[in-house]
Amino acid sequence: MAMAALLRRQPFWKPAVRLLSEKTVKAPGFGLLAPCFREHAMGRRPSPAFLWPRRFESTVSQEHLQFPDDDDNHRDLDFPGGKVAFTDKLSFLSGSAEARIPCYRVLDDSGHPLDHSGFSLQVKEELAVKIYERMVTLQMMDVIFYEAQRQGRLSFYLTTMGEEAINIASAAALKDEDVVLPQYREPGILLWRGFTLQEFANQLFGNEADYGKGRQMPIHYGSNKHNYFTVSSPIATQLPQAVGVAYALKMEKKDACAVTYMGDGGTSEGDFHASLNFAAVTESPVIFICRNNGWAISTHINEQFRSDGVAVKGRAYGIRSIRVDGNDALAVYDAVHHAREISVKEQVPILIEALTYRIGHHSTSDDSTKYRPVDEINYWKNSRNPVSRLRRWVERNGWWCNEAETRLRTNIRKQLLEVIGEAEKLKKPPMAELFADVYDTPSSNLVEQQRQLAETVRIHSGCYPPDVPV
Repeated sequence: MAMAALLRRQPFWKPAVRLLSEKTVKAPGFGLLAPCFREHAMGRRPSPAFLWPRRFESTVSQEHLQFPDDDDNHRDLDFPGGKVAFTDKLSFLSGSAEARIPCYRVLDDSGHPLDHSGFSLQVKEELAVKIYERMVTLQMMDVIFYEAQRQGRLSFYLTTMGEEAINIASAAALKDEDVVLPQYREPGILLWRGFTLQEFANQLFGNEADYGKGRQMPIHYGSNKHNYFTVSSPIATQLPQAVGVAYALKMEKKDACAVTYMGDGGTSEGDFHASLNFAAVTESPVIFICRNNGWAISTHINEQFRSDGVAVKGRAYGIRSIRVDGNDALAVYDAVHHAREISVKEQVPILIEALTYRIGHHSTSDDSTKYRPVDEINYWKNSRNPVSRLRRWVERNGWWCNEAETRLRTNIRKQLLEVIGEAEKLKKPPMAELFADVYDTPSSNLVEQQRQLAETVRIHSGCYPPDVPV
């Protein structure tokens, strides 16, 4: 049989070969009856792998189908996916719920625990202090590296100011074996996993120690060692890739999940919707974390979508979702910790919407005061700052003091200035690296392009940096 021969080429369909080799069954309107229907007729539950959709040859064929004769058929429709109740009322679903989805938090803006918080995890001193120290480190990295860009020492930079809690607290809740596919505002994950300040600086300066060999823009970090995919500029392309990674982890029966991040603007991309549906249908262990910071560069969320934020979108695809205060480190830690537990144990996707605010400009190429009021920025910077909020909590527990704060910030600043100096001393990767790592043996057109580039640099040497070997 031609179909059996085709299926034999695919190991995944080997069980089908056996079923198709059994005695065939004819049915009006179906021709050859699919094995799954035959199994159903024999009282066995059909395998989902063989639920192949079939078209009726004509509307007359439908008359030959015999449905069970019971009263339920007058009340509901036994449709794929479950029974659907009938109604005699013409009613359209509302575009929004009467009440907005609540936002989970543990600490108020002053760092005081809420009286009736559902926070169940015990965050001990060692973990709490580590989370706070890494948040401060990330904050200072942004200040120093941003200044270096403004001094002309870096070509580009992008900060995480105001979003430190999402970075560090989510990283603390994950395991090192979890695979992270970031957007571009999650360097805190790498920082938590042990990526050094020197490694950050090497990437920013694109020197010979940069793992990307200077071929990526600054802040496009990546690390195989830390299970952190290299940042990619196009918005939301990492989302479907994350589902693929998660599905691979599932097939290999790994005790891990994939975690991917995006901004609110990323949810307007088709990749976001395709990814949620893909993850739900394949039941892949992936956690989608959306940093809803109110602005997609200069586009306000009111111009981004009409739904109640992002969390509500998960329900449409059959995905469990939660909205969390992204400026509350304890709430983020708690939510991601439980999300990972559910995702890995039950092998399902989870969507987390973290409400936060981007205090800094979108990047060094942006001036956010052109499209949002300065008072708004200052309010979030001073009154809703995630670093300040966590500091009040650790201080109230007796785990932190002014002396420790001064010592930490002084030490980090010193380290940052040192790694910048070291990164600037290192040579740039040879220009020939532009043509490497694609083909085992370079193609003739690449060889010719490399020759032409070298000749162009030789003729116009004054237009190219002298510290880049040809």
